[in-house]
Amino acid sequence: MTRRRVVITGLGCITALAESVDGLFAALCAGKSGISAIESFDTSAYPVRFGGEVKSFIAKNYIDQRESKRMDRFTQFAVAAAGQAVKDSGLDFAKEDLWRTGVIAGTGIGGIKEIEDQHLRLLKGGPTRISPFCVPRLMSNAASGNIAITYGLKGPNIAVTSACASGSHAIGEAFYNILDGRSDVMITGGSEAALTPIGLASFCAARSLSVRNDNPTAASRPFDRDRDGFVLSEGAGIIVLEEYEHAKARCANIYAELLGYAATDDGHHITAPLPDGAGAAKTMQLALEVAGIDKEKVDYINAHGTGTELNDIAESSAIRTVFGDHAYKLAVSSTKGCLGHLLGASGAVELIICAKAITESVIPPTINLENQDTRCGAKMDYVPLEARQANINVAASNSLGFGGHNACLVIGKI
Repeated sequence: MTRRRVVITGLGCITALAESVDGLFAALCAGKSGISAIESFDTSAYPVRFGGEVKSFIAKNYIDQRESKRMDRFTQFAVAAAGQAVKDSGLDFAKEDLWRTGVIAGTGIGGIKEIEDQHLRLLKGGPTRISPFCVPRLMSNAASGNIAITYGLKGPNIAVTSACASGSHAIGEAFYNILDGRSDVMITGGSEAALTPIGLASFCAARSLSVRNDNPTAASRPFDRDRDGFVLSEGAGIIVLEEYEHAKARCANIYAELLGYAATDDGHHITAPLPDGAGAAKTMQLALEVAGIDKEKVDYINAHGTGTELNDIAESSAIRTVFGDHAYKLAVSSTKGCLGHLLGASGAVELIICAKAITESVIPPTINLENQDTRCGAKMDYVPLEARQANINVAASNSLGFGGHNACLVIGKI
């Protein structure tokens, strides 16, 4: 039996750099940073006062105003990005089998802003002051549910919560849904809005964030020896996946083919990766096997690349383990230098970046990489500081999350 093929036909995003895919990719390739001082709440008592905040987002520009008030910010981001992706895909759901059209969306934390707001109301006014929309706003499946409701979709609808691997896991599971013949179209990706008082304070307490308050744009420094932690960001990335013949029949624009996906766990520590990156390495190896791609065919890897010592060293080791000598020939960049870390949305946004890299023949840079950490591989090519023209036939995207979660997605030029 011939294996079904899965292709990407629609892209949408909300990020601190831009609220469109074309705007995002142009800003990335120009080496721009979306990191700046936080304006949505008072950070004067915090050791970290900056992040990848989406400052210009206005929900009513994307969503009916009445409906948007029933959504937490992470859901608003997801529905807005889904709207872009669906429009980009050209899908007309009146012509689709809605039972074979579904949604799988990921989030690492979900409606944390709603929890904070309602807890304050509880403390000030007691239990009768809690909003009746509290649960529909805070639940992690609010994003996937609201996307389906927006378009009347009746196929599989699942929420994935696996920390910073959530978006990639969601896309991978949507991929298998089509590959296995259960669906023809899936809207999938990830969304996060954890740049809140408790969200920021929690990561500050864990001492995992950069503290470069005097120079936020230089704070996210993947693979650089002078890094001092990651930068917390927010946003969403949503893509439309379709079975190839289905997309071809309606003359859809195809960005790339999703060739392979795999997921593993380190089984090691709740926050730290295996020092040698063995879990990430196994994931990449399995994803390449699913894709049926020789390792030498991979041209570009969008690394998880958080700008933390443990992650950067472990992921670099994993790439060398899997690719051997080819690790020194392929290009690896981390776009978190520009965007910061979107947690559960990061993998989805980064796969969008891979798809654009393939179609535009440009590799976005790892900005702020001025002094490469030799422990990350002195001869590895992390595309420092400037974008690069390159013919990309196959790209991979890595995501690693607290809990030991690993995910890898492999896409190719169609």
